[in-house]
Amino acid sequence: MAEHYDVLILGAGLSGIGMACHLTRQCPSKRYAILERRQAIGGTWDLFRYPGIRSDSDMFSFGYEFRPWNELQVLADGPAIKQYLSETAQAYDVERKIHFRQEVNAANWDSRQQRWIVSAQDLDTGDVRTYTCHYLISCTGYYCYSSGYLPDFPGIDRFQGQCIHPQQWPEDLDYRGKQVVVIGSGATAVTLVPAMAPDTGHITMLQRSPSYIFSLPARDALSAQLRKVLPDDWVYRLARRRNILLQRLIYKGARRYPKATRWLLLRNVRKHLGKDFDPRHFTPRYLPWDQRLCAVPDGDLFKVLKSGQASIETAEIETFTERGIRLTSGRELPADIVITATGLQIELIGGVKLSLDGAPCDLSQRLTYKGVLVEGLPNLGWVFGYTNASWTLKADLAANYLCRLLNHMDCNDLAVSVARDRDGAATDRCVMDSLNSGYIQRASAIMPRQGRKVPWKVLNNYEKDRHLLLNEPIDDGYLDFSTKAAEEVPAQASSG
Repeated sequence: MAEHYDVLILGAGLSGIGMACHLTRQCPSKRYAILERRQAIGGTWDLFRYPGIRSDSDMFSFGYEFRPWNELQVLADGPAIKQYLSETAQAYDVERKIHFRQEVNAANWDSRQQRWIVSAQDLDTGDVRTYTCHYLISCTGYYCYSSGYLPDFPGIDRFQGQCIHPQQWPEDLDYRGKQVVVIGSGATAVTLVPAMAPDTGHITMLQRSPSYIFSLPARDALSAQLRKVLPDDWVYRLARRRNILLQRLIYKGARRYPKATRWLLLRNVRKHLGKDFDPRHFTPRYLPWDQRLCAVPDGDLFKVLKSGQASIETAEIETFTERGIRLTSGRELPADIVITATGLQIELIGGVKLSLDGAPCDLSQRLTYKGVLVEGLPNLGWVFGYTNASWTLKADLAANYLCRLLNHMDCNDLAVSVARDRDGAATDRCVMDSLNSGYIQRASAIMPRQGRKVPWKVLNNYEKDRHLLLNEPIDDGYLDFSTKAAEEVPAQASSG
C-alpha cells in the first residue's frame, strides 16, 4: 500500500521549506510531506561547502516574506542561510514531515484515480517506496546536484595536481601556501578568490571572458540605525521593500540605458582598483543583465587583487600541463590546485521522469502557466524563482498562488486542475531566455517553452507577477477543472 498525502513536495531546500510553511499557514487541513534526497534540509546551502559560500542576493529580499531576516549581513554566508532555513522549518513544524534520503525517480499521473503515483528509492535501505498524492509540487531548483558542468579541457588528464569542482568540494582540502588557479568568472569564482587568497601562496582567477562585478556594503548600516528607534519587524519590512525597489530600478535602468549602466559598473571597479587597472578584465562582451551581475561585499575581490595576494587573467586555455595550465598566449600558470568554477548542469524537477497515464511527458514541448503550472499536467505545481532578482521573491509568490489554487479547489469541491493553451501561444524560446549565460544556452532545448503572451509568458517582473499570482481570479478561463471521481481507489493514508 502506498503512503498517501494531499500534497507531496519534492525538495527540502529554500523553495521546498517555503512551500511547506505556506501550506501550514494557508492550508492547515492539508496533509503533506516533503521528499528529500539528501540527509539534511537546505538544498543548495547544504550541498555547496566551498570557502566563502554566500548568497549573491541581499538577504532582506532573499529571505521569506513571512519570516524576517533580522541580521545586518547583506550577503549572508552559507551556514547562516542554512541556519535560517532550519529555524524557519522548526518554527512551522516542517522538519518532522520531511522524508530524508528519498531519491524520486518517476511520477505518473493516474487519471482514473485522480492522483500522482510517485516512485522513490530509499538511499539507506535500497528499497523502492511508493507515495501517492492529489497534488505534486516540484521545489527542486534547476540544476543537477550530482555533478556540475565541466568543459572538455585539453590535457586535463596530464595534470598532476588536484582538480576540483566547487560542487564536490573535499572537506579536507589543504590549500595553505599552494599555487591555486580558479577557472571561471561568475559568482562562485568571485567568492572563492577572496576567501582563499589569505591562505594560498598565490591564487589566480582565470576567465575566458569577464563578468560585471560591483561592490556593495557587507553590512546594512541604515537598518542598524533604524533598529535604535523601530521594532525589528518594521526594520525588516522597510529594508525588504527598499531593496526590492532598488533591484527593479537597477534592472530596468540597465535594460533601458545599457551603456550608462556599463559605464557606472566600470567606474565602480576603477574606484576600487585605481586608474592603472587593466579594464579588459572587467569589461564583458555582453550588456549588463544579459547575465547576472556579480556582487562582492565591501569590494573583497578588489582588495585581494590590489594587494597582490590574487591576480586575474583573461585568456583562452590551450592545454593543461603536468604542473599547471598553458594559455593560448604561450604563458603557463603554475598550479598545485585547479578549481573549475565552470557552472551548473541544468536538470528539471530533480531528474524525475514524468508521465501521464504511463505516457512519457516531455517538458520541453510545454509552456508554463504564470511560471507556476505546466501546461497539460494535472495537479502539478512548479516553484521556480527569479533569475534577475532574488530567487525567493518569485518562490514566495508561487507558493502563495498554489495555496490559493488549492483552497479554491476545496471550496468548489474540485479534484483536478490543469492549464490549457487554447491560443497556440508557444514560441521556440525557453523560459529562461532573458539571460544568455552558458549553462542556460546549453540547456535551452530541454526547458519548457516561453509563451508569446500572459499567462504563458514568463515576466521576470515582481510587481506584475505579484498582481498576476495574488490578485487575479483563479478561474480565469485558462484552467480546466473537474470534480472528484465517483469512486476513489483507497490508499494507506498518512498523518505525516
